[in-house]
Amino acid sequence: MLTTSERIGISAVVPVTERFDDVEALYRAYKSGVAATGETFEFIYVLDGEFPEVHATLRALREQGEPIKIVGLAKWFGEATALTIGFEQAAGEVILTLPAYQQVRADEIPRLFEALEGCEMVVARRFPRRDSKLNVAQSKAFHFLLRSMGEVPFQDLGCGLRLFRRQVAEELNIYGDQHRFIPILARQQGFKVVEVDAAQAEDDVFRRVYSLGVYIRRMLDMLSVVFITKFTKKPLRFFGLIGSFVLLIGTLSTLYLVVDRLFFGVALADRPALVLAVLMIVLGFQMIAVGLIGELIIFTHAKDLKEYKVKRVVE
Repeated sequence: MLTTSERIGISAVVPVTERFDDVEALYRAYKSGVAATGETFEFIYVLDGEFPEVHATLRALREQGEPIKIVGLAKWFGEATALTIGFEQAAGEVILTLPAYQQVRADEIPRLFEALEGCEMVVARRFPRRDSKLNVAQSKAFHFLLRSMGEVPFQDLGCGLRLFRRQVAEELNIYGDQHRFIPILARQQGFKVVEVDAAQAEDDVFRRVYSLGVYIRRMLDMLSVVFITKFTKKPLRFFGLIGSFVLLIGTLSTLYLVVDRLFFGVALADRPALVLAVLMIVLGFQMIAVGLIGELIIFTHAKDLKEYKVKRVVE
């Protein structure tokens, strides 16, 4: 075990949620990969709920002298919360997030550590992929949608192997299911994030098919992250753009119906399109108003909002 006075180079945070593999075998593999960096290290396991078998295994490893800290949550809170708690408990100068199941070969960890020179975060990209064609297609579709919504240079956000400096963890604020988008959020804060190819684990090849609700939640998560990264400080651009489009469609539809009535004698009493057009006008104005209210809130709290990061000051 490390002494309290000894400097810790790497804090490896492992959130244990509903999916996990052989805890001891995976820990041994991860330990060998982290030890190969030559840095001192600690492992922080955050148990997101009751996992008595996992807890017993980790306790046994800790009693054997392994540098393991165990954090047990009272109930399920989600992986983002588990990671946040792990960051708070970490004492290392560099933080490494590791999934509780096989994803990337552990011997690839030193390569990520080497790539950290000159940047603040390194994320692993499983390449070449050993998954089924279905998994590869799902991943490509997910990242295609993200790229269509904004500038997203990453190709494997589903990989949980990430290495970053302590400052990144201190400035990031994640919640819900935003743990998948940590690289995007870090990049939005001004940190330099690099994606590095890493060999996929041999056991990470089973076919994953999710329920319809999971896909819908992922889509909503994407929309929320895009909004956070692009429109948090400019809500009028988001709501104003959509509101203006709806208002334009409603106005043009209303003008068409009015011209139809005045010049061609078509009655409006039995035309539901008029009601729909007027509703679109009202909705357009309401969305623009929401954007304006958001701008007022941002303006009144502008002094408390920090949307930049100073990299260096030379005097």
